[in-house]
Amino acid sequence: MSNDNAANPDASDLGAALPEAAAALSVEDRAGLVNALKNKLQNLAGQHADVLETLSPNVRKRIEVLREIQSEHDELEKKFFEERAALEAKYQKLYEPLYIKRYEIVNGVMKVGGETNEAAMDEGDQEKGVPDFWLTAMKTNEILAEEISERDEGALKYLKDIKWGRIDDPKGFKLEFLFDSNPYFKNSVLTKTYHMVDDENEPILEKAIGTKIEWYPGKCLTHKILKKKPKKGSKSVKPITKTENCESFFNFFNPPLIPDDELAEELQDRLEHDYNIGSAIQDKLIPHAVSWFTGEAVQGNEYDGLEGDHGSDVEDGDDEEDEDEDEED
Repeated sequence: MSNDNAANPDASDLGAALPEAAAALSVEDRAGLVNALKNKLQNLAGQHADVLETLSPNVRKRIEVLREIQSEHDELEKKFFEERAALEAKYQKLYEPLYIKRYEIVNGVMKVGGETNEAAMDEGDQEKGVPDFWLTAMKTNEILAEEISERDEGALKYLKDIKWGRIDDPKGFKLEFLFDSNPYFKNSVLTKTYHMVDDENEPILEKAIGTKIEWYPGKCLTHKILKKKPKKGSKSVKPITKTENCESFFNFFNPPLIPDDELAEELQDRLEHDYNIGSAIQDKLIPHAVSWFTGEAVQGNEYDGLEGDHGSDVEDGDDEEDEDEDEED
């Protein structure tokens, strides 16, 4: 691409590159979003040109040589990423038998040496596998704990396993959450897929796709029914009900959609937060689930940037006469 094109990106190209979530915007706001991104790119390109113009001819010559050195570095870095991907794929296959054994022990499929014969135990003492394994592991991880509401815990007790795998066309990765039969939803598997594009060897999130959850009637955890008493003097004696969105881990399977009145930066922030949650599950939780369950995993400062205000509780209405019955939609 020429420098002129870089400094003057076509609006249609920018529109095509926007995340799928931006499709929820109106035509006018979508155009405004494209223009905002276009202006930002033009400003950056202009700043780059201004810096070069301030340099003396000799310094510009030195910069050209430095650019050649940078190009050589970038070629080596490209090979590094290729070899790293091959190495990760190799070890992912080696990990798989260990993950299978973990699954079998956690879900009571495999017995381990030294177990007491449960037939001789009291009925109340019999336990299958490791109860609440994944729920406990997730709640121990500070990043994921912020996403789990108290109402979510009942459903997450039925979580049997979490898996991940790379996808090649388009590039990205896929998370799979395997659930036992439960009273909350029909799905046995919930998935979250991240599509990535390479920008100079750095993966950039293009879009995220989640499973549509088939909730049983009255069991939806991502909505809450609020009941409000009729005003005094009203002829109706029935309470007024309304449904509101609420904080829930299961919102993870419904990637962010940005309201019309929010800016491009807010869109980016929410998409990045969503991606950080998926990365924490892929890179931290799945490989080290046992350590998270026992509490041995120690979180360092690297996680600080992944925490935000997204895990706050839903506020009930200000009207003192509003009653939150904590009913599910």
